[in-house]
Amino acid sequence: MAISELAGKLAPENILTNIPLLLTRYYEVTPDVSDAAQQVSFGTSGHRGTSLDGSFTQDHIFAISQAVAEYRAGAGIHGPLFIGADTHALSEPALASALRVLVANGVDVRRSKNGDYTPTPLISRAILNHNRGPENNIGQADGIVITPSHNPPQDGGFKYNPPSGGPADTDITKGVQNRANELLRGGNKDVKTVSYAEAMQQAREYDFITPYVEGLPSIVDLDAIRAAGVNIGVDPLGGSSLPVWEAIAARWNLKLTIVNKKVDPMFAFMTVDKDGKIRMDCSSPYAMASLLALKDDFDVAIGNDPDADRHGIVTADGLMNPNHYLAVAIQYLFAHRPNWPASAGVGKTLVSSSLIDKVAADLGRKLVEVPVGFKYFVEGLLTGTLGFGGEESAGASFLKLDGDPWSTDKDGLIMGLLAAEITAKTGKTPSQHFTDLSQKFGVSFYSRADAPASSEAKKILSNLSPEQVTATALAGDAISAKLTRAPGNDQPIGGLKVTTASAWFAARPSGTEDIYKIYAESWKSEQHLEEVMREAEQVVNAALGAGN
Repeated sequence: MAISELAGKLAPENILTNIPLLLTRYYEVTPDVSDAAQQVSFGTSGHRGTSLDGSFTQDHIFAISQAVAEYRAGAGIHGPLFIGADTHALSEPALASALRVLVANGVDVRRSKNGDYTPTPLISRAILNHNRGPENNIGQADGIVITPSHNPPQDGGFKYNPPSGGPADTDITKGVQNRANELLRGGNKDVKTVSYAEAMQQAREYDFITPYVEGLPSIVDLDAIRAAGVNIGVDPLGGSSLPVWEAIAARWNLKLTIVNKKVDPMFAFMTVDKDGKIRMDCSSPYAMASLLALKDDFDVAIGNDPDADRHGIVTADGLMNPNHYLAVAIQYLFAHRPNWPASAGVGKTLVSSSLIDKVAADLGRKLVEVPVGFKYFVEGLLTGTLGFGGEESAGASFLKLDGDPWSTDKDGLIMGLLAAEITAKTGKTPSQHFTDLSQKFGVSFYSRADAPASSEAKKILSNLSPEQVTATALAGDAISAKLTRAPGNDQPIGGLKVTTASAWFAARPSGTEDIYKIYAESWKSEQHLEEVMREAEQVVNAALGAGN
């Protein structure tokens, strides 16, 4: 993909979102239910869309909220439902719509105190705290987070977390999706609602921030960070983590500076991502250009996306590649958490760097490789069979110091604080630790690209069998494995992964565009990686042809 001439520069006025139009269309547009693009669709992390093309409207949120209320009633979930929203423009009206439906269905809803924005990990913590505490005798809790994550300002998103505290598994989301679309086709006549005023009156306020902030010493060594005087910079990227970082700095007396306190639904302060779009992606050097400009002012600087489930780590060496930081975090945590279960394994998605495989093997820990989606780590983090679960897209969580679960959803705040702990306890920044890992295990080259694919081709790719892949070699090396199911849990990849002794690639269809994504890594050279990427497309296209 060509890099946009706007990449890394402040967003020009002509690409800013028209917020009044966006909100008007949210309330006034009726989705065309005969168009698949305007139906409810739960991907790896909830339903996402925009009112500008009719894929995220009040009708959608009414239907999804009714479907969630019916699901939880059928599943015997009678405790409180914790709900939060991020700073995207569509999140606030979607929160209002959801409250109107949930309250009408008799759900005991807990919304944020004083209308604060609520990061994803705080919802997960609230669910786990309730379900493991004395209040669970009133029934198990679950939650909703209204966020499209790091996606552009015009987008909206809706995620459901069951009592496990993490993203709902496919069996739940498929049922909710199907029921929501059924309700949409019926004109939402079976959706129950109350007025906004009644919804706000009935939904009880809940302080998400204080319990989270007070609990941080159980997951990260704040005393060491404070004693070492680690100088921390934080950029919430206009997101919901702002009040949480403010509370952390005040409560724990850390040397922590929030460099950007702007909250703006247009995200006009953002530097533009590589494709010319505004995207609050804390793993992108283009979106993180403003914080990168301050890299020499801090020992460690942290960026979060709008719902704070992702992290970006900046040191004097620059923005760390997410794969590199995951490997460093794993190496450090398993060496500095003596009370973790001896059997706790390392969770990674199959598109994450194989450097993680090498680190896990060196630690003598079991590697659990799963399909893309944090939902596959939930049970492991909940039971302690995983000490850490991470995705190449800069999302991760890990166990508390005593080995109990902290969050079963991604938590970009603790991953940021962990970078400060690593610096405090070892005297080296995470990027310096990555240099050590590279000297020990070698240097890999990693990339991701998109390739065109029709809807039919994407469907074939999602259901490939290894037998349909006829290639025997990749970039000069013999193919050692052709995977369509993840080795860690035998779940369908929804695509293909091919490995050799020195490289691998994975291909997955996009849920929203006529493309498939290719991820690849080589342990030889940048040139070899380019060869792997070229041949990967040939291997996939041949397999797609065989699947017709």
